[in-house]
Amino acid sequence: MSILSPKRYVSRVERIDLDALWAAGKRAIMLDRDNTLVPRDRACAPDSVAAWLDHARDLGFKLYMVSNNWHRDQVERSAAELGLDSICFACKPLPFALTRALARMGVAREAAVLIGDQLYTDVWSANLAGVDSILVKPQTHVDLWYTRIFRIFERRALRRVPCEE
Repeated sequence: MSILSPKRYVSRVERIDLDALWAAGKRAIMLDRDNTLVPRDRACAPDSVAAWLDHARDLGFKLYMVSNNWHRDQVERSAAELGLDSICFACKPLPFALTRALARMGVAREAAVLIGDQLYTDVWSANLAGVDSILVKPQTHVDLWYTRIFRIFERRALRRVPCEE
């Protein structure tokens, strides 16, 4: 695996087997907000995502939202609704926000995973921080103008990466 590639590529967050992550020694999950947990064209996460997070908590996972979104009110509202601590304006792909989240959770990087929908921010940030990365397909095609540009290059880069449906 390259530092530029995700460890796994999955169709959506809810398809990630939490029991398998736990069995693999993972104890913390860091999650992106926009188009990972909350569709870009909605204010709230789908019920299926909230249920998946509840199952993660039931298993004992520590959870943390790490978002590049600079609208603190949006990030904090979503985090509160989902029962998560959060960092906004994370400046991914720089790894510093992930390192901060790991320290706040008291978890070693080997025991953590980051889940996000963007190759050039989420995946690269996780890989630079020494955390396993799981890329998910975005929940909607609605994106910021500059993200739409990155998506063009992302699709090309992911051509040979199989997606677990």
